[in-house]
Amino acid sequence: QVRLVQSGGGLVQPGGSLRLSCAASGITFKIHTMDWNLQAPGKQRELVARIDSRGGTNYTDSVKGRFTISRDNARNMVYLQMNNLKPEDTGVYYCGVDRAGRRFWGQGTQVTVSS
Repeated sequence: QVRLVQSGGGLVQPGGSLRLSCAASGITFKIHTMDWNLQAPGKQRELVARIDSRGGTNYTDSVKGRFTISRDNARNMVYLQMNNLKPEDTGVYYCGVDRAGRRFWGQGTQVTVSS
């Protein structure tokens, strides 16, 4: 059974930092591409960052230079370090993975950037 359990998030002022964590189980973690996605208020869920099995990363343009995705294959963990946060980064963040043709999501973590 694939399970993604998220932690982190919360309320932060503009310019602040947060780190999101996602613990994966039920998959051979080291072979899977993992991703973080944002569902902003009133908008569809969108990809923010992706990390492949070799550590190669991709980011949506709006977070380049501010967010860093990383993984720890020994602990089956994926992280999203978010720096210089902006109000438009507000929303629910989900980690995700594809396995055997199915998409699995974490439970979601609220991030609110506001003064």
